[in-house]
Amino acid sequence: MEIIIARESGFCYGVKRALRLAREIRQQENSRVYTWGELIHNPAVIKELQEEDIIPSEDINQLKGATVIIRSHGVSPEIYELLKSRARKVVDATCPIVKKIQQLTSRLAGQKLELIIVGNPNHPEIQGLLGTSQGKALIVENESQVAALPPARRRAILAQSTQDRELFARIVSLLVGKTQELRVYNTICRSTQIRQQSTSELATQVDVLLIIGGASSSNTTKLYEISRRIQPRTYFIEKAEQIKPEMLLGSRKIGISGGASTPPEAIQEAVIIIKKISQESGREETTAPCPR
Repeated sequence: MEIIIARESGFCYGVKRALRLAREIRQQENSRVYTWGELIHNPAVIKELQEEDIIPSEDINQLKGATVIIRSHGVSPEIYELLKSRARKVVDATCPIVKKIQQLTSRLAGQKLELIIVGNPNHPEIQGLLGTSQGKALIVENESQVAALPPARRRAILAQSTQDRELFARIVSLLVGKTQELRVYNTICRSTQIRQQSTSELATQVDVLLIIGGASSSNTTKLYEISRRIQPRTYFIEKAEQIKPEMLLGSRKIGISGGASTPPEAIQEAVIIIKKISQESGREETTAPCPR
């Protein structure tokens, strides 16, 4: 049995930065600090942070006079100002890439055009971007919503940083036919694009592909959807303990891909579980990174 790990699996730069900032602030304060909502979308990591007295909260009354860290997904200007007015100290851990998308959104919202953002309307990043656009942006998450739009003279389109690049391309193609002037901004972060490409390539090479990450993680969900289109034996798990022998039945090559908020330990634990299952079935195994 061969185990292949996809490139870019595990924490991305923005997640590493947010975690580092949160822990540094906690150490400096030497007392409990809060994050506005979950700092990242991974239950195991959030539990670790809570044990370190870094507590997620969206109760503004609880945050009065406290030190508050803005989540990696960013917040709307309205939320930011509210936090500044209530908290003793506000630390911005927004991913720098998301911050650039916010700045772009703000600039485009001030122009005479229809602004479209491709993303999940319930995701914190999109809610922040909607606020940055002063509510002017139109949020779409699928092709049918775009197909129903009327023709327009001027439009600009951008994407949630963790959006499916193929879906974004298809939506852009639909808009080309119904927009006189279409300005396209591919704001999907490079790490996400590499991760999606690596996962789709790996899905063609293995018998089973395990996607590891938090159930509420947008980028991990996209990896699962991308892999499922290619490899039906794709499983979405949050932790290694969820790997069952029947998932791996009859497989010779097993792939592993992790989301941007998936800790390296979760991937390592998955490898250990797979090796244990393999040994119990009397098979040998090897582990290798996904070839570049």
